[in-house]
Amino acid sequence: MTAQSSASTGRVAGRTALITGAAGGIGAAAARRLIDEGATVIAVDLERRQSMLRELRDTLPSPSALLPVSGDVTDLASLQGAVAEGVAAFGGLDIVFANAGILLPEAQVEEIPDATWESVLQVNLTGVFHTAQATFPELKRNPRGSSVILASSTAGIRGGAASSAYTATKTALVGLVSTWAHELGPYGGRVNSTHPTAVGTDLVLNRENLRRHRPDLPDPGPDDVIEAFSRGKLLDVPWIDPVDVANAVLFLASDEARYITGAHLPIDAGSTIKWG
Repeated sequence: MTAQSSASTGRVAGRTALITGAAGGIGAAAARRLIDEGATVIAVDLERRQSMLRELRDTLPSPSALLPVSGDVTDLASLQGAVAEGVAAFGGLDIVFANAGILLPEAQVEEIPDATWESVLQVNLTGVFHTAQATFPELKRNPRGSSVILASSTAGIRGGAASSAYTATKTALVGLVSTWAHELGPYGGRVNSTHPTAVGTDLVLNRENLRRHRPDLPDPGPDDVIEAFSRGKLLDVPWIDPVDVANAVLFLASDEARYITGAHLPIDAGSTIKWG
């Protein structure tokens, strides 16, 4: 099957998706999977990450299916401009994956600097709020309905020590799913969230985060945390791959999930039920 025939018959054929934080990790994997299944993608990320978006575009069978756009989720006007640019290029908007997020080192709550708290909330929560503000007017004009997916985490289902800011933001998204499902429902829109466990990206497998899990080692690598990461799951895997989350996003965006709204989908190798 050629790329052109696949695009015309895919699970999200003829639809346009907007993905924030699209330059790497889960965002890039989601862009690739949606394009594989026939979508066009407005790929939004910071100006300093535009070269990564262009590199992603150049690896695609149909590079014109991805539009790299500069946008900052902490700046509403920036996102509104990105939406306008994408809609002008592709003619509409059907799918939104609010994926942009950060994970900063945290300590016990009394030791968290205000700057850490504010930074995490500004990107992970206010950034999703801005994404909704910038895209919902366009989604409400879509006669075919729409699908919105919020990138939460297992931290949005169960908390853990030394993660106050991150857990607060990911738990808040659970509430926003319910609220926004009510708001988009009358317009044929659906709103759901994904809740992955640790994903094998730079956000998780960076030196600083690895040191949190192996403080006994001066410079731990991914191999050094496999046992620690595997311990929290029912399935024998330390972390999942970005494509595992991308597959869930594709499902929720497609007509296969046409009556699923207000739902929270774990992709966690059983970690939340093991520790729930």
